[in-house]
Amino acid sequence: MSDSDEDAPALSAHTLAALQDFYRDTSSSSASDQFTVGAVGEDWSLSQFWYSDETAAQLAEEAVREAGEGGRIACVSAPSVYQKLKQGSVSGSDRVSAVVLEYDRRFSTYGEDFLFYDYNEPLALSNAPPQSFDFIIADPPYLSEECLTKVAQTVKYLSKGKVLLCTGAIMEKAAKALLDVKTCSFLPKHNKNLSNEFRCFVNYPSRLL
Repeated sequence: MSDSDEDAPALSAHTLAALQDFYRDTSSSSASDQFTVGAVGEDWSLSQFWYSDETAAQLAEEAVREAGEGGRIACVSAPSVYQKLKQGSVSGSDRVSAVVLEYDRRFSTYGEDFLFYDYNEPLALSNAPPQSFDFIIADPPYLSEECLTKVAQTVKYLSKGKVLLCTGAIMEKAAKALLDVKTCSFLPKHNKNLSNEFRCFVNYPSRLL
């Protein structure tokens, strides 16, 4: 050993362990950051308005509860809920799987969980077999009967039964006619205060009612 080796400072076992914990936590935080609600910015030209963190959490909890152990969840134009499910902060989220159906290809960073979706082609779902999801949450991008009708086609195609729809209150009549849903007392909130009143609708007995 040379004199320079003897003079080099050595870290104690305690310090080394602390450094390893720090780097492990940093790596974990970086991985979870990609699932932060709002990690992908809103694009208003695509009619994107993200839920508040509290609303995303409550909807994710509902999805986990209703999908059940090993359940599959589809988030149709509802990336905030998908992100909340993947954060690991919702109890039971590790016991379900989730995908996000989105037109915005920025969400392709989520790999195989991302399914490109254009509501104008409601059944162009090559990677999603019919009746393959235990729970579906859908938030049509536009408040129009045409958009809701096409999204409803997608939902009926993919769903095994349970559907949660979030849309404007003005779409209530069309929503009930298309998906046989009931209006919830729970009011979804967005990060931006929208001028249109939003509501949730479900086709099953729910705590949100």
